[in-house]
Amino acid sequence: MNVLTERAYAKLNLALHVRGKLSDSRHRIETIFVFCEDGDELTAEPAPHSLFELQILGDFASDLGGENLISAVWRDLEIETGLDLGVRFTLDKRLPVASGVGGGSADAAAALRLLTHLWALDARHAEDVAPRLGADVPACLLSQSCRGEGAGDQLEPIDLGLTGTPVLLINPRVPLSTVAVFAAWDGVDRGPLGGWREGRNDLEAPAMTLVPAIADVLVWLRDQPGATFVRMSGSGATCFALFDSTEARNAAANACPAHWWHLASRLR
Repeated sequence: MNVLTERAYAKLNLALHVRGKLSDSRHRIETIFVFCEDGDELTAEPAPHSLFELQILGDFASDLGGENLISAVWRDLEIETGLDLGVRFTLDKRLPVASGVGGGSADAAAALRLLTHLWALDARHAEDVAPRLGADVPACLLSQSCRGEGAGDQLEPIDLGLTGTPVLLINPRVPLSTVAVFAAWDGVDRGPLGGWREGRNDLEAPAMTLVPAIADVLVWLRDQPGATFVRMSGSGATCFALFDSTEARNAAANACPAHWWHLASRLR
């Protein structure tokens, strides 16, 4: 039995500038994506023709609804390729849902990578399908540091020299709708994105109006010894800190309040 496993790497935005609207009504952004070594785990194995099965396990399994992007990947790849193939997926859902770390998009990207190998497809099929599944899916398919423009789906790989950097992710255990956060954005273009350290996340302010606990997480992270960079990721509510050492990150992870979810990892 050919059983394959892929990691759905957690996505972080080092900066996210909202510049306006595109002609298709999506928001025009400029962002810097990086990815953690950890995330959800997705396993796939062949199944009879046209059979799709998905078993969801893990800490956040109960937070997922019935319809999800993994089933959309299977359906869209069948249409894209004209094939009639089956698959059994098992998802270990380790990342919080609706949390700004690309969980659903990363799961979809992992499914695209798995089916490309399982069905011996040309990689271009996954690249063609990814933008149709969501603006973050192309970046998650790449899962390496890159600059995103347009809706975040126009990508340019970049080397930030951050591979191996210790990082701590914290979520206040409050799901946050991306649509709601963008709707709460004030519409002000605060300028283009240059260097990521000098950048900002324009969605932090509207996200905090919806989930005030985000401000508490950011303050707590900034107070941790060894934290060199702190920001909210994506549309929230997950925030993160880069650390100058593994020891400092581990100390912060051990001190994290019990009512918050956290993940100690490193950047890819």
